Amino acid sequence: MAEWKDGIAKLTLPTPFPVGDVNAYLIKGDSLTLVDAGTKTEESWESFKAQLADLNLKPEDIEQVILSHDHPDHVGMLDYFSPGLDVYGHHLNERWINRTPEFEKEHKEFYEKFFLQLAIPEQYFVPSMKVMKKTLVFSCNRSLTGTILENDIPPALPGWRVIETPGHAQSHIVLLREKDGTMIAGDTILAGISPNPLLEPPLPGETDRPKPLVQYNATLKKLQQYPIGLVYTGHGTEITELQSLIEKRLARQHDRAMQVRGMLEGRELTVFEVCKMLFPTVYERELNLTISETVGQLDYLYSLDAVSVREEGISFVYTAK
Repeated sequence: MAEWKDGIAKLTLPTPFPVGDVNAYLIKGDSLTLVDAGTKTEESWESFKAQLADLNLKPEDIEQVILSHDHPDHVGMLDYFSPGLDVYGHHLNERWINRTPEFEKEHKEFYEKFFLQLAIPEQYFVPSMKVMKKTLVFSCNRSLTGTILENDIPPALPGWRVIETPGHAQSHIVLLREKDGTMIAGDTILAGISPNPLLEPPLPGETDRPKPLVQYNATLKKLQQYPIGLVYTGHGTEITELQSLIEKRLARQHDRAMQVRGMLEGRELTVFEVCKMLFPTVYERELNLTISETVGQLDYLYSLDAVSVREEGISFVYTAK
């Protein structure tokens, strides 16, 4: 049952995704604020209304929404709210929550070219693109009212501050309440699992794709500089020992990367070959996620100067240095 605790109420909403339920949060500020907006399904909306009723609230009482990032399980229910509701987030949410035919074309072309560079066989292209499209069915179609960036005080939330945390998504931000170090973290860090640093096309005006795992590690190190206490997460339970969890996650990821480097000792492999070795039982079923993870580990090793890469035809091949 939803309840208030220090001006924050946690709402747990069902999703159709393997990750399971997603958390959204109400904050009592100068305006009643919802952070994140679940998935676009009737089941989620009904659950949302029932949990609001526990708090003697209804959807119309919500005065603004702030998005931690643009993934469908955090934005989808925006389509059920009044079109006049104010929605704030990082400007990079916009291309995902208000998708244009131009962006969809650019998105498809980026992946088709990139998959060839990764040496993914063409029979996987169509299923992979279908999975991406199917996921976006649960997203929304609306625009941001305004944008919030690093160090901003969010609208109507005095005492809170925005920290940009790219990695899991390019648009990712967290909200930090400065008086007590309470953080609403979205998917930047989760108690039970390590968030997948997902591949995205180049940012507007850029030609190179972002390197999400390298960014994500930098984000975790950045969060170590803040006096953070209780962390409310996008999925699962709260985190109280953030610093030690960050240390553990960074160490585990480094070990995983070194395992990949070991695979590349004395031989050259394409990204797809590495992916099959890393995820032999799931790479076909979860190609988008496993390829993201593989590219992330290779980007990380490249940033350490631990691997070299060269082009062979249209594909990249990697070897240990």
